[in-house]
Amino acid sequence: MIAKVCSAAVQGVEAQLVEVEVGTRVVSDASPPSNIIVGLPDTAVRESSERVKTALLAAGFFAGNSHIINLAPADLRKEGPSFDLPIAIGMVACALEVNLPDLVEYLIVGELSLDGSLRPVKGVLSLAVAAKQAGKRAILLPAANAEEASLISGLEVYGAQNLKAAWDHLAGQDQLEPVKQKVNFSATPDYAVDFSEVKGQAVAKRSLEIAAAGGHNVLLSGPPGTGKSMLAQRIPTILPPLSEAEAIETTKVYSVRGLTGGDASFVKERPYRSPHHTISEPGLIGGGSAISPGEISMAHNGVLFLDEFPEFKRSTLEILRQPLEDGEVTISRASGTLTFPSKFILAAAMNPCPCGYYGDVKMQCKCNPYQLENYQNRLSGPIMDRIDIHITVPRVDYQELRMETVEESSATIRERVVRARKIQEERYRGQAGVYCNAHASGKLLKEHCRLDDATHAMLERSMERFGYSGRAHNRIIKLARTIADLNGSSQISQAHVMEAINLRSNDRKAEK
Repeated sequence: MIAKVCSAAVQGVEAQLVEVEVGTRVVSDASPPSNIIVGLPDTAVRESSERVKTALLAAGFFAGNSHIINLAPADLRKEGPSFDLPIAIGMVACALEVNLPDLVEYLIVGELSLDGSLRPVKGVLSLAVAAKQAGKRAILLPAANAEEASLISGLEVYGAQNLKAAWDHLAGQDQLEPVKQKVNFSATPDYAVDFSEVKGQAVAKRSLEIAAAGGHNVLLSGPPGTGKSMLAQRIPTILPPLSEAEAIETTKVYSVRGLTGGDASFVKERPYRSPHHTISEPGLIGGGSAISPGEISMAHNGVLFLDEFPEFKRSTLEILRQPLEDGEVTISRASGTLTFPSKFILAAAMNPCPCGYYGDVKMQCKCNPYQLENYQNRLSGPIMDRIDIHITVPRVDYQELRMETVEESSATIRERVVRARKIQEERYRGQAGVYCNAHASGKLLKEHCRLDDATHAMLERSMERFGYSGRAHNRIIKLARTIADLNGSSQISQAHVMEAINLRSNDRKAEK
């Protein structure tokens, strides 16, 4: 008899169906029972044979026969212990010679302990998405993964504590209760920080509001202690709440990294990632022997904050070029090629010079011209060109710090950002992968960001004067479109373009 069980293998952040075929193998009477697993399994999958055999005995099932286990398609590499449960189900069905009529409607995954209990596995959300796309009615998996899988509506989710409970459910002897979705996608997260805690810095706050409204990258430059990191930490608090689609996209990334489960079964708020400047290239971009997503993918649909921007290795920063343009990163290794999402707002912070006080009104800079030039040259032109907003965060006076003023809250700013985002959502409806102005292509710019002759002439003069590139030209227009959206204007005016140009004040070459 051959038993067939549907499972799946995670490839990047997506999953591909795998058919687990289990058949009884004839061996000589003198040979001990043994199992052979074929179909390009990795070490963890090959080791499942002994785990499954011991778990079957612990659960009270017969495990004495020899089996051959085929994981199809044979040319797809299978990794991890998630095939334990489907292999065990197939072996029990072969031993009992039982045909389970409903088995074809299930996708089954799970790692087995030696005592027959089920351990959680990674990438469950991707597996659940694959099950729904394949037309499966239900997914059977460890109970610890059930809440995460329940994010996918229209799919019955059954969580089992052990192998016996999983078999009894499939055999119709003791039905498990389906896990209901408990997620409220429309709820606004409760952040621990708020913009009302930031004294002064009106220009910086306005700049970050524009960045949040249009999904623009931003660079904060200023002396130490002026609040650059404090401002960046609060960017997620003014972004719109994650939509259901965005929450699923983001949670899939965290799931394949094994960072979901328990109270963190899904990502409830926009990610904020702040890696140290000593991070390696694979740590930032993704990779490794078993290719996994890096920090830029962990920041998908959120904010990636790079503090001490010039202190990052130049080669590490240069690999950000393509993800910043495309919103995804493709990693090719000998083991395969995988693509991870990486659509995020880049927020970077830096001091203006090595000592930190160049241009400061209170402290004197101690750097010589060579040190200053060498420090500023750590950031390449192509990287700076991909950052839409370049602003200075000045020192806040003592009197302003001690004033008992009521600063604008994150909730108030977020209301304006949400209104602007809704305008953009309607504008780009039907455009795949375009959610805000920063993602608009050249074709969309021509259609939705038209300038009158006087505004074109002003922008031309600015480009000549400050030496802006063609990319900077497009990004200025996108910024102007976002500013117009915040102001509720359908047309881009000269005032909108002038403010966008001023937002790149630190990115100007020597005037001609």
